[in-house]
This record gives sequence, structure tokens and C-alpha cells, in this order.
Amino acid sequence: MRIEDLMEPLIVAGVRLGVVCAGIRYPNRRDLVVVELAAGTQAAAVFTRNAFCAAPVTVARAHLAAANPRYLLINTGNANAGTGRQGLIDAEASCRALAEQTDRQPEEVLPFSTGVIGEPLPLSRLVAGLPSALAALRPDGWADAAAGIMTTDTRSKSASRRLTLAGREVTVTGIAKGAGMIRPDMATMLAFVATDAAVDPVLLQQILVEAVAGSFNAITVDGDTSTNDACLLLATGQSGASVPPVGDDHSCFTTAVGEVCVELAQAIIRDGEGATKFITVLVEGGQDVAECRQVAYTIAHSPLIKTAFFACDPNWGRILAAVGRSGLDDLDLERVTIHLDEIGIVRNGGRAPDYTEEQGQSVMARPEITIRVGLGRGEAVARIWTTDLSFDYVRINAEYRT
Repeated sequence: MRIEDLMEPLIVAGVRLGVVCAGIRYPNRRDLVVVELAAGTQAAAVFTRNAFCAAPVTVARAHLAAANPRYLLINTGNANAGTGRQGLIDAEASCRALAEQTDRQPEEVLPFSTGVIGEPLPLSRLVAGLPSALAALRPDGWADAAAGIMTTDTRSKSASRRLTLAGREVTVTGIAKGAGMIRPDMATMLAFVATDAAVDPVLLQQILVEAVAGSFNAITVDGDTSTNDACLLLATGQSGASVPPVGDDHSCFTTAVGEVCVELAQAIIRDGEGATKFITVLVEGGQDVAECRQVAYTIAHSPLIKTAFFACDPNWGRILAAVGRSGLDDLDLERVTIHLDEIGIVRNGGRAPDYTEEQGQSVMARPEITIRVGLGRGEAVARIWTTDLSFDYVRINAEYRT
């Protein structure tokens, strides 16, 4: 067994992708992606828990329950969210249009949308783009598809791993989009991961949930969970290799899927709207993972902390205050420690005696920084990734619809 980390997205047998400019919101911008899947492809999915989930999320859930998917239909520029009953009608109509052009059933099409919330889906433009998207289908279309699902992203996001299972070569490739409105509540963006291994559907869902927990559910840019978040794991079975429920081959495959998801999730943080820092928040010594994550997200969502990082200001009191207001019962302050990278800043309930402002400033000037918090009350650990908060974040979101 081996796993290779690869720079370019690899072809996955049984998957073809086509990308076109359909004018969904802007002219001459790639905004419509069709993904064709081999017969028998199994699919696992997680979706947003936002109560105002988008129409395509509702339709995709229903279609997944009814049939194995043969096509994914993805548009950018319009989220088809907050669009009421008409949004559902339009999402169903888009699936029906693709099904009619490919001689499939509408339930075999899964729709996904991303973009502006609250505006009607320009269905006629989407449908008009389908013939060209189908004509563009090709196995090596992953890189174009990664670019075609972008909104405020400044760069496309893809990742691949190659491994061997029982002597057969297997590929795992994924693409994702996301730069803002990023906060975990299942996945927080759009992500599509495919493998040519054969995987039992129940096992496939378990593998996806586990991978998402340590990747897409461990990132936050701004604390806002989108209405359209979705993450799919697809298994075409075209390699001839099967993933067993236990054993070394199982572990090898789950590791590969997890690595792809982590790479994509971290790419979202590195491309966070206006971000200048890649920040890891590591909380150790908790009673359980839940309370470690509670502390980590309190830190990561603090505008005061995020703006201090943007300014390269080692204002460690803001971190101390966030730990204190995170809501942990009976927190022993004298056992709490806080580090910025290798520099200890808090110990025994206050500023570490050997800490200097110059040490803090030297760390804050770095593009990648780890905030490490020790709670001193257990063995649990949680890690999340976040960004700073810059002038550009405000500008990008203030001008999003203009």
C-alpha cells in the first residue's frame, strides 16, 4: 500500500466533467459545470443545516434518496436560495432538462448552486448552456471544473491522492469552492470528491462523515454558515478495487480521502476573503473534544483577535479574554497556558514572566501562526483553521452584489 500526494488533479475512471460560460450572472465567466458519473456510482453526502437551505439542497437530498446519481449539475452566480416554492420548481426543472438531454431520469441528476441569495434562478440561461456543457465532457476536466465553481474565490481548489488497494491502483480526486460565508455546520462550501474504488454505500457515508469532521467541519472564516453547503463523496468502482470495512486497505483509503478533504479545507482558509494569515487554533487538555472546539471557535470568531492578527499586533489579552468567555464551567485559570507558535504568553493565570512584546511581534509577522491553548483539565484535543479579518474582507462583502 502507498499513498502519493499529487500536485495536479488526477483523472478518476468513471467521471467526466464539462464546463461552459452560460451567463448565469456575468458574461464570459465559467459558471456551469456538468459532471457525468458511470453507471453504478455510489454517492454519500452531507449538507448544510441552515434552516433556510437552498432549493438545490432540498432537491439533491430527495434525489439521492430515490436513485444513484448519473449527473451533477452545478451553477455559480446564483444560489437559488431564499426563493420559496419557485426555487424548488426551478431546481427540479433544471434536473429535468439535463435528464431529457441525456436519456436519464430527473432523480439521477443532483443540482448544486452557489452565488447570490434571494434572486430567481435564471433557468433559461442554465438550460441553454447544457448542450455545450455536455459536449465539453472529458475525463481530465477537473481543473476547469474547479475554476468553474468559484465565486469570490481567488484561486481554484483541487487535490488528489493515488494509492494501491490489493494490488490495484486507486485514485481519489476532489475539488472545492469557498472563501467567505465559511463556518462548519457540516461542510461550509461546495466540495466534490470522487474515487474509482468500489465502496459499500453505508461505508461510504461513514468515511465521508469522518473525513468532514476533521476537515470541512474544522474551518471558519467568518462564522457564517451558508444556505447551500454540500459535500459529496462519489465511488465509481471503475478501478476494480474494493474498500473493505476494516483492515489496512480500509485505513489506507480513509487516510487518502481524509488528506484530500483536509487539503481542500485548508485551501479554503488560505483563500479566505481578504485573508493575510493562516491561523491554526489548537486547544489541548480539555475534558472532551466538544469543549476544546468551543474554546477554539470562541477564539477564531472574535473580531478583536482576528483584526489584531491582521495588524500583526500581539494583543494577547484578547485571546485570554476569549478563553475566559468561552463558557467552560469551573475553569482553573492557573492551569491555562497560551502560546503563539513557540512563544509562551500566558502561564499560571497571567502573563508568562519571560514573555516579551518583541517575541510576540516576531510571531505575529509570520504568515502562518498557531494559537495553542492548554486547558489543563483532561486529555481531549481539537484543532481548527481560520483567518485574520482585513480591510479587504469588508470591501469584498460590501461590494458583493455591485
